Amino acid sequence: MEGSIQAPTRHPIPWREEDFWDQLSLDEELRRVFDICHGCRRCFNLCDSFPQLFDVIDESESGELDTVSSEAFPKIADSCTLCDMCFLTKCPYVPPHEFNIDFPHLMLRARALEVAKTKKPPFLQNQLAQTDRNGKAGKYFGFFFNLFTNLNNKIFRRAFDYFLNIDYRVLLPKFDMRNIKIPLVNSDGKAKNRKAVIYTSCYANYNRTEIADASLAVLAAQGVDIKVHYPECCGMPMLEQGNIEKVSESASRIAESFQTFIEQGYDVIALTSSCALMMKYEWPLILPENKSVKLLSENAFDIDEYIVDISKNEGLVDGMQPVEGGISLHLACHSRAQNMGAKSNELLKLIPDADISIVERCSGHGGTFGVLSPTHELARKVGKPAARQVAKSDPSFVISSCPLASKHLSQITKEDVIKDETKDKMRSGHPIELMAVSYGFLKKEEMSE
Repeated sequence: MEGSIQAPTRHPIPWREEDFWDQLSLDEELRRVFDICHGCRRCFNLCDSFPQLFDVIDESESGELDTVSSEAFPKIADSCTLCDMCFLTKCPYVPPHEFNIDFPHLMLRARALEVAKTKKPPFLQNQLAQTDRNGKAGKYFGFFFNLFTNLNNKIFRRAFDYFLNIDYRVLLPKFDMRNIKIPLVNSDGKAKNRKAVIYTSCYANYNRTEIADASLAVLAAQGVDIKVHYPECCGMPMLEQGNIEKVSESASRIAESFQTFIEQGYDVIALTSSCALMMKYEWPLILPENKSVKLLSENAFDIDEYIVDISKNEGLVDGMQPVEGGISLHLACHSRAQNMGAKSNELLKLIPDADISIVERCSGHGGTFGVLSPTHELARKVGKPAARQVAKSDPSFVISSCPLASKHLSQITKEDVIKDETKDKMRSGHPIELMAVSYGFLKKEEMSE
């Protein structure tokens, strides 16, 4: 029987149990789940894991899973972007249904066993996942990094592609050598009784300080008592590789470092959707017994969610002006995975006369998935339906709570859909950046092209 009258739920990831790491047990579970997926196929138009799964079954001798070799399974697992859309929007068999299917976490388990086999993750992916090390180096040597990784620097980009497997076509984030600006708080703001500590994220810390500046400026204008605290990366890049132990170590340290703030009455605000998802949902499933992680998950908010909450309760201060140009809003998969509603859309609707068109399809970026040569073309393929939706509205802004998604969509819209790379009026960014533009705290020219 399909579906359930009960709300979907997720079980803790049993990564400390011996059976989790047993290859035979994994193979049995993969076959159980894949067979159910084969009989359903509702997820055929999500990430490439599902077309690949259905193709290997259809092309097998019997047309069923019994004649498919287990050697085909790692490629299926590697094609999953961990967007969670199958679990949240398509699958009728998620817990508490008796079939108990959680496809993304099963793919995570498969990747974890691949890492365990070799005793270490793939070298390049592991180096790219060292976001704090890379970011700190980028802060010091940003001029050279940005010069060498610029798309126009074809010699170096081809060399990076050949030696490092970083696709020569991908628009890589620039390193930002500036420090985050801490604004003065408006003592007359309507939300002056709120206190918030901002987890800036590695992306806003090292690559796009405008996201942090915009968030702090908007919150300060509302009167929120703000502090900034960024101990280290949330671990999402490590989770993508299946390195659950590393994620658990980061989660434990970060949660403990926020405990004092929470005890003092501060809300914890994450500036990107992936970080918020990790804090609110993934960490508690990895470390269900950790009290600091539980406390943090109960007091963590996505920045869009938090601004909308202020607007509904205390109200926002006056001063926003219309922003010229249409807005194509991509509902980030990791925002949707937080089960909080379309808060980015609600936030943008607070801007006077905002002309918003919604894109609900996955961008296909998937972190390092969209950067590496073996998977970048696939990231473009998965993102192209969303890019077509963007192109239809001919927007001035491509906005997403996942900054990498907005950058990726903007690029493939220009290059693969409308085929006009000079369309420089189309800028990408985070919803909070556009609100800051509306308030006059940020110039639209400061947003990414």
